[in-house]
Amino acid sequence: MTETTFKQRLVAGERLVTFAVSRMFHPNVVRYLGMSGDFDGFWIDVEHAGLTVHEIEQAVTAGKAYGLEAFVRLPPTSYATVTQCFESGAMGVMAAQIRSADHAEEFVSWSKFSPRGRRGLNPLGVDGRFGSIPLADFAAAANEQTMVAVQIETAGAVEEVDAIAAIDGVDMLFVGPSDLGQALGVTGDLMHPRCLEAIDDVAAACRTHGKAWGAVTPSPEYASLLIEKGCTVISPTNDVKLVTAGLGAVKERFGALW
Repeated sequence: MTETTFKQRLVAGERLVTFAVSRMFHPNVVRYLGMSGDFDGFWIDVEHAGLTVHEIEQAVTAGKAYGLEAFVRLPPTSYATVTQCFESGAMGVMAAQIRSADHAEEFVSWSKFSPRGRRGLNPLGVDGRFGSIPLADFAAAANEQTMVAVQIETAGAVEEVDAIAAIDGVDMLFVGPSDLGQALGVTGDLMHPRCLEAIDDVAAACRTHGKAWGAVTPSPEYASLLIEKGCTVISPTNDVKLVTAGLGAVKERFGALW
């Protein structure tokens, strides 16, 4: 029996809890979190951490061993980088710093083969099983099965959020609260009315167009607020945050040493 994929669960409206790997990436981080059984998938931060193609392959392989699929967050600057993520085995890509609906459409076109997009057709990667899938079958399956997410974290993206959510091929909107606050002129105040209004706009656009949305969640209270507004993809931690929390727990337990 075929297991339900992350994208299928996303479309079905399930709540999915994810983690991210970035500056402290090692395959064992993914393995450890996979063994915990607490997560439904994860994302790989190429935007800030600059992980290589080989590191993406390692992360994806480690996750698959525990039933976890991965998507890659990256800057929307190169069609080649997008296709390299898919060819490394990632099931999806997420565009950071999208400025408009036209910008989002360009990213989708980089992510899909013809007739939807203009992704370069090379079946020799992990996703094409190293050339063992007929070209037409590979292209059709990739267009159907891969996931495209767009981050809403710029003023332009907030202004055009309904048009972005309406794009065929955009499966999920994803709120980056820190950059969103910065773009709205209230850096660090994630609960500012401007930020909450923007999140309401994201939720409304996704309801209208039948799309899922997710967000980085810096606190339990913030996560509860997002869930109340219809957020289904929750991302509460990453490798750096886990190390920070672990160090804090050690210092609390062995406080007399400091």
